[in-house]
Amino acid sequence: MTVLAPPIRNLPSVRDALRWHRPLMILAVAMVALTVVGLVGMVVDPRTITGLAAWDKPTKFAISIAIYAVTWAWLADQIRSRRGRARGVHVAGTVAAVLLGVEMVALVVQATRGTTSHFNVSTPFDSALWTSMAVSIVVIWLATMYLAAGLFGLRGGDPARALAIRAGAVVAVVGMGLGYLMTSPTRAQLADFQGVIGAHTVGLPDGGPGLPILGWSTVGGDLRVPHFLGMHALQAIPLLLIVLELLAARFGALGSSVTRLRLVAVGALAYVAVVALATWQALRGQSIVAPDTLTLVCLVAILVASLAAAALVLRAPGPRPEQVSPAAGGRS
Repeated sequence: MTVLAPPIRNLPSVRDALRWHRPLMILAVAMVALTVVGLVGMVVDPRTITGLAAWDKPTKFAISIAIYAVTWAWLADQIRSRRGRARGVHVAGTVAAVLLGVEMVALVVQATRGTTSHFNVSTPFDSALWTSMAVSIVVIWLATMYLAAGLFGLRGGDPARALAIRAGAVVAVVGMGLGYLMTSPTRAQLADFQGVIGAHTVGLPDGGPGLPILGWSTVGGDLRVPHFLGMHALQAIPLLLIVLELLAARFGALGSSVTRLRLVAVGALAYVAVVALATWQALRGQSIVAPDTLTLVCLVAILVASLAAAALVLRAPGPRPEQVSPAAGGRS
C-alpha cells in the first residue's frame, strides 16, 4: 500500500526547538550572534587576509555552523525519540557542539590578529591553534558520522522522507571528509616553506580573485566548492523532498509515496554526481566559472540522465495512493 505523507507540520516554537538538543541549539544561537558581529566587523575593519575582509571567514563559518547545528539538533531529537539512543546521540551532538565552538574561537582569534587560521604554522602559537582546529575537525567528523549512522535505524514514517534525510546525511559526511584534500602541502610550499601547509586553491596560491560573497577562486581550482556542496546535501536533498510534497497537492503523479521515493533517489544520485564532478574539476586546477569542454560534457550528461530518469519515474504506472491520518504517518 502506498500512502500519502502527512501534511508538513507548522514550524516548532523556539521553546520546542531548544529542546531538540540543547548544546547544539545554544551553539546555533551563538553563531547567529557571531554572524552579526562578523558583518559589523566586515564594515568597520579595513584589514584583509588573503585578499578577503578579515572577518569574512568567521562570518561564513558562523552561518554554516548555525545551519549545521540546527539541522543536527532536529535529527538528534528524531533519533532519540524514535530509537531511545538518548545517551549516545546526546554525547555525539555535545562533542560536535563543543569542538565547533573551539574551532570558531580559533577563527575569531586569528581574525582579530589579522592573520590566517587554516594551514597556518608560521609560529608556535599559530601552529598550536591550527592543530587544535585540525583535531577538532576530525572528532566533529566522527561525531557526525555516528549521528548519521543513527538515522539508518529509524523505522516507520514516509520512506521518501527517510531516504532524503539518510542520503543527505551520508553525502554531508563525505563532503566534510573532502576538506582533508586541502591539508596536504602543495609543491610550491614544499619547495619554499613560508609557514603555511595546505591550501584550498589548486594550481595557484590562496588569495587570488574570487567570486563575490563565496570567495571561490575564479582563476584556479578550488576545493571549497565540493566541500561546500557536499556538506549542505543535508539541507539540499531533503529540500527536494519538501518541494515534491508541496507540489503533490497540485500534481497527481507526485501523490504516490513510491513516486516521490524514486524521484528523491534520482535527485540524490544526481547530487552525488555533481559533487564528484566539482571535486574532479577542482583537482584539475580548473575554476568553477571556467569549465572546459570535458567538464561541460560531463555536466550535461548528468543533467540529461537525471531528467530522463525523472521522466521515466513520472511515466511509470504507480500504486494508487491512499490518504492516511497524520498519526499513521509517524514522525519524520
